[in-house]
Amino acid sequence: MTDALYNKHVVVGITGGIAAYKIPDLVRRLRERGAEVRVVLTANATQFITPLTLQAVSGHTVHCDLLDPAAESGMGHIELARWADIVCVAPASANFLARLAHGFGDDLLTTLCLATTAQIVVAPAMNQQMWQNSRTQANLAILQQHSIAIIGPAIGDQACGDTGPGRLVDPADIVAQLADSLSARTLEGISVLITAGPTWEAIDPVRGLTNHSSGKMGYATAAAAANAGAKVTLISGPTALAPPAEVTLVPVTAAREMHGAVQDRIDHCDIFIAVAAVADYRPVRKARQKIKKNESRMTLELIRNPDILASVTARRNAPFTVGFAAETSDLKAHATHKLRRKRIDLIAANAVGDGIAFGSDTNALTLIDNNGAIEIGPAPKLELARTLIAEIAERYHAKASAQDS
Repeated sequence: MTDALYNKHVVVGITGGIAAYKIPDLVRRLRERGAEVRVVLTANATQFITPLTLQAVSGHTVHCDLLDPAAESGMGHIELARWADIVCVAPASANFLARLAHGFGDDLLTTLCLATTAQIVVAPAMNQQMWQNSRTQANLAILQQHSIAIIGPAIGDQACGDTGPGRLVDPADIVAQLADSLSARTLEGISVLITAGPTWEAIDPVRGLTNHSSGKMGYATAAAAANAGAKVTLISGPTALAPPAEVTLVPVTAAREMHGAVQDRIDHCDIFIAVAAVADYRPVRKARQKIKKNESRMTLELIRNPDILASVTARRNAPFTVGFAAETSDLKAHATHKLRRKRIDLIAANAVGDGIAFGSDTNALTLIDNNGAIEIGPAPKLELARTLIAEIAERYHAKASAQDS
């Protein structure tokens, strides 16, 4: 498969923010994938990173001025606008998002964005309160109405000492999403339903049974499917993740809630991808009050939860179904058994335990169907999800064609 970034012209715009120090890594990764890169710095960005640094990693002169005497007719923004296949602004500050949303063209970067017909992608980075401010959110809505793609932001510790949404998405994940934007939209018009994250089965009002799933793989899969053109609904258990842009989020807590949410929507989807780590059992009874430590030992009676995946494949007109199998041993054997027992079209198996997969930003998958197995990864989860969606799309269309013939 030819890399979607190979020989593509990428303009990387950098605005003023501490996350600018990560952008040389972004430029390096783009060039490793075969992209041609030109860098545009705003005046505020030069306070955080120097043009010389970006020139060294990009291999080209960095552009800072709206009216460039070295450009044809002094119009560097027009030359760059015509040259670009995609424009990525990272980090995108709250100020830049506001100016872009309202059509300002008062510096090189905003003018370039107004003048280009290329896809524009912004990766915001700012203080968490600035991100959550209603005016910033209103500006984001305007940008989305104009088909400007938004990557992130991530949630975590910030340079200002706050914790919350506003961190720049990892450069490797930005590169993966840029590749998605340039790839063929293999799921255009297809409805995809995805489950993600853990479930929480309450023991009492403060305690419950759950697992280590962070939801990262499910959310990455949802983002990759949306970038491939699909209409995506994401049913998610409790996570600390922000939903991907252009994805409809349905938050749930317990396995039975997730099962109900899937049943309510399954008749309207073409592809179902069960990434969630659903609890197999729940307590028979939930205590109304917090259980006190009166005894040295406590016994819980558990009952099986509904099998969401089996309930989907058992339907008369089941969608194309993809399952996940997290295994600590005999990966292929256990996953193949699950594939056949539940009549799944494709299963993605991954090893877990001892810090592998759960909570990590990288993963590796073994994809198994009735024709055999292939290995993908290890890779960042967003890049892995892009490959997974490409494999799913290929099999989905092949099955649809066979049914039509």
